Amino acid sequence: MKNVKVAVSQYDIGFFTQWPDFSDKLTHWVRSAADNRAKLLLFPEYGSMELPSLLGKTVYNDLHGQLDAMQSLYPQWQALHIELARQFDLMILASSFPVQQPDGSFRNRANLYGPDGLIGYQDKLIMTRFENEQWRVAAGSEIKIIESDIGPLGINICYDSEFPMIARQQVEAGANLILVPSCTDTEAGFHRVRIGCQARALENQCYVLQSPTFGRADWSEAVDVNTGRASIYTPVDYGFPDNGILVEGSSDRAEWIYAGLDLESIARVRAEGQVFNYRDWDKQKGLKSK
Repeated sequence: MKNVKVAVSQYDIGFFTQWPDFSDKLTHWVRSAADNRAKLLLFPEYGSMELPSLLGKTVYNDLHGQLDAMQSLYPQWQALHIELARQFDLMILASSFPVQQPDGSFRNRANLYGPDGLIGYQDKLIMTRFENEQWRVAAGSEIKIIESDIGPLGINICYDSEFPMIARQQVEAGANLILVPSCTDTEAGFHRVRIGCQARALENQCYVLQSPTFGRADWSEAVDVNTGRASIYTPVDYGFPDNGILVEGSSDRAEWIYAGLDLESIARVRAEGQVFNYRDWDKQKGLKSK
C-alpha cells in the first residue's frame, strides 16, 4: 500500500464501574478515528491499566494483585478489539496489556488486531526500573516483525525505543513503520522516549509513531501521572519536516492526531536523500577508537 492514514492516540486513563462504560469509551475512540478515515490506530503502553478500576478498590490499590485480577478480563478485552477492528475495517494496535505466562510471570504485550482477528504481537524487551524492581513484569526475548496489509511493521514498547538495535533489526526485515506505545510520568521520561524515537527515524530513515498515556489517574499507583504528546516522526531530509516531527498532540487534552503517510517516500529518501543514514549504518562497524 502506497499511502495510509494513521491515528495516534494521546489516551487518558479512565475509571469505570461496569464493563459497558469501558466498551463505550473504546468504541467512541475507534469510531472517531474511523470517521476520519484512519486505517491504522495506535494506543499507548499500559492504557489497559484502567481496567482494574472495574474490579474494585481492593484490587486497584494492590500493585501486584491487580495484574493477576486483570487476566479475567483479557479474553473479553481481546474480543472487543477484534470486533471493533472488524466493524470499522481497520487495524488497531491495542494498549499494551500485562499478560500472564504459564510460569506466573507477566509480559508487557502489545497486540495488533485487524478485521480478521489478531495479526501479531510484540512483548516489551527491555524493562524499566519500575517494572524490574516494583512490578512482576518481565522482559520478552524475541524481536518480531509483523506482516500487515500495509507492509511489515515493528513495535518498540516505550523504553525499547531507546535501544537502536531493536528497531534496526525490524527495519532490515522490511519495516518502514515503527510503532511506539509509551507511558511516562514526567516530561523527562517523555523526552527520553521522544529522543529515542527521533533517533530511530533518523538513522533508519523511516516513520516512527509514538502514542502516550495522558493526564492523571490518582486512583492508580501504576499509572497515576501520565505525561506526553502523541507524535509522528520522520526522516530529516528532502520532502520531510526540517525538525523530523510531522505532527504532535497538544499539551492539554486527550485526543487523536492524524497524518497520511506516503510509504513509498521511505524508499525514495533512502535512494535519493541528502544523506544515506540507512545505507551507511554498516560503515560504523569498522571504525575503531584509539
